[in-house]
Amino acid sequence: MPKLTTLDDLLVEELKDLFDAENQLTRALPKMVKAATAPELKEAFQEHLEVTKQQVQRLTQVFEQLGKPAKGKRCEAMKGLITESQELLDQKMGPELLDVGLIGAAQKVEHYEMAGYGTVRSMASLLGHTEAAQLLDQTLKEEEAADKKLTLIAKKFVNVRALKAGKAEA
Repeated sequence: MPKLTTLDDLLVEELKDLFDAENQLTRALPKMVKAATAPELKEAFQEHLEVTKQQVQRLTQVFEQLGKPAKGKRCEAMKGLITESQELLDQKMGPELLDVGLIGAAQKVEHYEMAGYGTVRSMASLLGHTEAAQLLDQTLKEEEAADKKLTLIAKKFVNVRALKAGKAEA
């Protein structure tokens, strides 16, 4: 691990973490799209996959603005969150209940990303990297919107369906 001595150094390390996290997510989201049964959830996951690809491109722009190569360092947190969602897919449960679990797993990812992007946006802003801060803020807003959308889908559709399916089983 490189020695970090400045806020700029830490910013670049955090960006590398997010770059890897987003790339891991682009590989994991298609599995979530396939596993989801609620049409609203499938659509949200598919939409977020496309947004995530744009976020990777945006991070590449941020690296370019900072004069650094766009490369990641292994994001163990995202690896763990994806492993947990994979374990969920391996469980024996009804499709309605799986959809509830998938939303929970996706929201854990969103909250991790929101924390990361909020941090790097603040650092970039403080360091005077105005354009980079704006790009990072755009991604932060997208992550917040995705989280809100998942909450809405859970409340309006998925949780109710899971509750009804559970009562039908009993």
